[in-house]
Amino acid sequence: MNTLTFAPLFRSSVGFDRFSDLFESALRSESGSSYPPYNVEKRGDDDYRIVVAAAGFAEGDLDIQVEKDVLTISSGRREATGDSVQYLHQGIAQRAFKLSFRLADHIEVRGASLKNGLLNVDLVRRVPEAAKPRRISIGTELPTQAAANAAVTTETAQTAA
Repeated sequence: MNTLTFAPLFRSSVGFDRFSDLFESALRSESGSSYPPYNVEKRGDDDYRIVVAAAGFAEGDLDIQVEKDVLTISSGRREATGDSVQYLHQGIAQRAFKLSFRLADHIEVRGASLKNGLLNVDLVRRVPEAAKPRRISIGTELPTQAAANAAVTTETAQTAA
């Protein structure tokens, strides 16, 4: 059986519909491609880093883009430098690649650097104040409800007068 069902998970959660899509795309992704190797590191509570082995690539050969919460790191095939080099053994791959990472909500790319053949992409989680947890008092009306009730009371008083 190759089909997974997440129905039990969705019974006790609200707004996590896209997790199903994420799991399906992960199962469909090409499992044979491991080039270039990379690490995903958690460096603190809200700090992350993606480290890509980019041996033989210069900064101008690499492209980093973020679009619709997807971070894409790619490179075209390196062009020959004009030197007539004859390889007796070529173990350093310089072929084109494309890596994509789906970013969670409120994850932003802080910056990127290339040092010693490793591309470091630093990420940070910045949760806006509106999305942070807040305590709800019991027995008080929410501001939108209070305003609506005040408007109804004002209209009723004007109609009665």
